[in-house]
Formats: sequence, C-alpha cells, structure tokens
Amino acid sequence: MSTSSHVGCPYSTLPDHAYWRKAVAEVAPEIIAPIVAAPFKIARTDQVATAGSCFAQHLAKRLQAGGFSYFVAESGYPRMAEDLAVKYNYGVFSARFGNIYTARQLRQLFARALGEFVPAEPLWQDGAYWRDPFRPMIQPHGFESRQEAELDRAQHLDAVRGMMESLDVFIFTLGLTESWVCRADGAVLPMCPGCGAGTFDPEKYEFRNFEVEEVIDDLRAALEQLRRANPSCRVIFTVSPVPLVATYSGNHVLSATTYSKSVLRVAADRMAREFGNCSYFPSYEIITGAFNGGTYFADDLRNVTEAGVDHVMNMFFRHFAAEPPNQAAAPSVPTQRLTRRGRNVLEVVCDEYASLNAAEQQA
Repeated sequence: MSTSSHVGCPYSTLPDHAYWRKAVAEVAPEIIAPIVAAPFKIARTDQVATAGSCFAQHLAKRLQAGGFSYFVAESGYPRMAEDLAVKYNYGVFSARFGNIYTARQLRQLFARALGEFVPAEPLWQDGAYWRDPFRPMIQPHGFESRQEAELDRAQHLDAVRGMMESLDVFIFTLGLTESWVCRADGAVLPMCPGCGAGTFDPEKYEFRNFEVEEVIDDLRAALEQLRRANPSCRVIFTVSPVPLVATYSGNHVLSATTYSKSVLRVAADRMAREFGNCSYFPSYEIITGAFNGGTYFADDLRNVTEAGVDHVMNMFFRHFAAEPPNQAAAPSVPTQRLTRRGRNVLEVVCDEYASLNAAEQQA
C-alpha cells in the first residue's frame, strides 16, 4: 500500500503575514506594515539620496529630521534663507532636477549626467527669460540669459554625476507612466509644453503612456547606469500613492491612475527581484489600503495627510533603519502644513500640479 508524503494543507504552516485576517483585518490600522523583511539596513552615516515624484519629498524631510544623512549634491548659496532655497529648488531633492515622474526620465537624466545622451531640444525662451525644458520650473521666472541657463545645466549634470558616484542609498519614487516626448530624439519632458512653460507644437511633441515592459527596461537601464558609477550602492523603489492630476490617455482619470500605478508597482517589484541590494518599500499600499478608511487622503482625495506620512515613515524606519530615528522625525517647518477638514496636509513642490491646475481652471 502506497503512502503519501503530503500531510495537511500547505497553507497551514504559513506565517501570519500571509493571511488577510491576521495581517490586516484584525490588526490596528496604524501599525499595519505590508513588508516582511528589508534586504539591508540604513545607518545614520549612509549618504541617502532621493529623487522622483512629489511624494519623494516626504522621505527627504523625515530622513533629515530623524538624524539620518540626507545627501544633497547641489546646494544653494551660503547663507541662503531656507524658504528662498526651497523656492529655487535647492535641497528639495538630492540634486536640483525637480520632479522626475517617469522611469524614462530617470534613465535619460543618468545618461545625460554620464555624457551618453545630449537631447536636441533647445532652451525655451519665455519673454525676457530662458527655461531649461528638462527642468522648466526649477527657477522662478526662468534664467535671465541663455548663458546662465546653459551654465546652470552643466553644473546640474555635474552634480547629478557626483550624486551617482557618492551616494550609499538611492530612493526613487515612481509617479507616472504618462509623459510628453520630443519627436526628434525621444527625449522625455517633465511636463507638457504650453502648460505653464514653453509652447505646444504637435509637430515637435507627442504624448506617450509607457507600458509595463518599457518601464521595466527603463528602470533596468537606470540601475545599470547607477551601478556602473557606484557598484556598491543600494536602491529602494517606492510608488507614489498620489493620483494623476489629469490624464491625456482618453480614459477616465480614475482608470488612468489605476493603470499607471499598477504598471509602476509591477516594474518596481521586478527590479527588486532582479537586482541585489534593491528593494521595494510599500508606501503606496499603506496610503491607499482600504484598512485606513481613506483617512490618509485630504478632502481633494489627492494630497496625503500628515497621519499618512507618519505611518509610512514609522514603517520605513522600523524596517530599514539600522537604529531608531530621532524622536521628532517630522518636518521642521510648521508653515509647510495646511489644515484641511481637520487633517494636516504637508505641502510639497509638485511640477505636475503647477502645470495642469491652470489648465483645469480654464477648461
């Protein structure tokens, strides 16, 4: 008589985090952490660089407040007032690149910093001022001369290369799949020309909504570029929970948001499985999860509340920090808080919102 080597149900030996009831439904919402284990730890002395969408700015502020070494490769002038530095986008991210919403944009930025890609798109003239089309909102009103804009761009790309070579940990927050691309060479712009800066010309620019394999290829290439410059670096990907301001896809903005975030989530997971010392951190799941009853969004259903950022960063420090952060691991500038329906909402610099909000008001 034969005997079976299989005993019982294979699910019966799984840990609590594998079950919805034990890991979500019966857990206090404020301590839910949809992460099992971090592949590495971040020490206070590690140089941590950030880039990406608007939501990435929360990570930068909390890292600094928590006593960790936030790496800024492109800082403002000595004694520049903090509010003025932020206005000119110094210290908002680790270099003065503004929002980097798509994986293709990151890939091309690294290629430009390494001297491997020179876009054909010229500087944009805006009245008496000049704008860098790849950082159109980086400076209020633009630069006073073409030469100033060109010199600032060269300095910026040097700083990006220095950041790549010197950082210990790179945190990139994926934000969008939709973008506008220069037809001449495929250079990706951070915003649609004509929406706040530049002039729209359908002969020069086209809309692109990147598919999952394209995003995976772009992230893979960006990681390979970064590893060539810095073989020992560690990387964390997150996906911004902030919905699209508007979509040009022809779909409803809710469906377009779901598509975009789904593609980005799959791509981030693929990178975490393909590359060593590369991880995904679930800030998206924490903010958008049904367990919090929608309380992590403000009344506009886009901006993330301070309670949501608190939850994200508490879980981040718990799993990735080699030692606990300072007790006051929160933004140090009270003026950056706005109260909406009794909830504190933390302000961030958002090129997407700045460029498309005016278009919405005119629609």
